[in-house]
Amino acid sequence: MEKPSRPLRRRLREPAEIGWCELVDLPALGLERMHAKIDTGARTSSLHATRIEEFERDGEDWVRFRSPRSIGHRPQDCEARLIEKRHITSSTGHRQERYVIATEMCLGPLTWMGELTLANRATMAFPILIGRRALRRGFLVNSAKRWTLGRPE
Repeated sequence: MEKPSRPLRRRLREPAEIGWCELVDLPALGLERMHAKIDTGARTSSLHATRIEEFERDGEDWVRFRSPRSIGHRPQDCEARLIEKRHITSSTGHRQERYVIATEMCLGPLTWMGELTLANRATMAFPILIGRRALRRGFLVNSAKRWTLGRPE
């Protein structure tokens, strides 16, 4: 697994207020300033991915996939070590098996190793959904606000 670009903290010392949508970086995947929906109803975070294929590298399972870098940019080809395949129930109640990866995630003042499921979110407004497992690190969600950690260009 790649070495993180900066020291990682598991939790914030003081709670940080965030809005219902924020910008997220996934530096190990080359994805920066991604528009993310903050979803307290979802347990696990999810990343838009297409063309997902499993492969083996140095005796470990990996996945290769395509994901948008950010709104208005071309898709980015990414690779990550596969953590597991997990059954997830979507917001529509549909149960599906998804690939789970772990990668460095940056949201405002915090950088941590977090899990993301890979899903086709093409019909969704946001390519990333940040769920409760990530939010419990000390974020307080204010549903009346958006882009509190920085506005998109």
